[in-house]
Amino acid sequence: MTSADLQEARDPELPGRLLISERDALIPLLRSRPDADFALATAACPGWTVRDVLAHCSAALTRVVESRFEKGVFSPESNDRDIAERADWSNARVVDELERGMTEAGPAIAKAGGVLDVLALGEWVHAGDVRETFGAQGAYAGDGLPYALALLTRVTREKGHLPLHADLDDMDEPLRLGDISGERTPARYIGDAATLVRLYAGRPLPASGYELAGAREGELNIFG
Repeated sequence: MTSADLQEARDPELPGRLLISERDALIPLLRSRPDADFALATAACPGWTVRDVLAHCSAALTRVVESRFEKGVFSPESNDRDIAERADWSNARVVDELERGMTEAGPAIAKAGGVLDVLALGEWVHAGDVRETFGAQGAYAGDGLPYALALLTRVTREKGHLPLHADLDDMDEPLRLGDISGERTPARYIGDAATLVRLYAGRPLPASGYELAGAREGELNIFG
């Protein structure tokens, strides 16, 4: 996939493809883990266990599928209520709801015209949070990475985010993210794509292995 492919106009089916790709990787992993692993604390989401992250993700996707968007939806308070509502569910039931949401939310996100696209990206990032907690391969990478980078590119442009030129070790061509109007000199990133995702998602970073010039790490966070 070239940088031109990643930076084209909105593809309404892209969020759904990202969710399906991650569903096929994450759900079997979750079903293979013992119940004790769902109680593990996540470094990326302080105060939340793996189960909390999954309950948040499944609830958010269910809201999309069922078109339930009451006032304050997706706020921290709403997220906490969603998790609390699932407190007496089995882990298997939470995973079942998550699987359904990842399967069915794509068309609803597509019809929303772009306002919910970032939700699919957030779900994929949370899947990375879970993978990292488990010590599993593919955290913030895997088969869904090209779709995630495409969404990240468009989201940062639509938000008018600070411009950044990314030379990725694992891609043939660079990415241009954020505002490309030319009014600000782009920041520069050199490193792998998974670390770039960590930067934009506000996740813990490796101690070395990447370079960032012209911007501070916190400036890139699109979820903060």
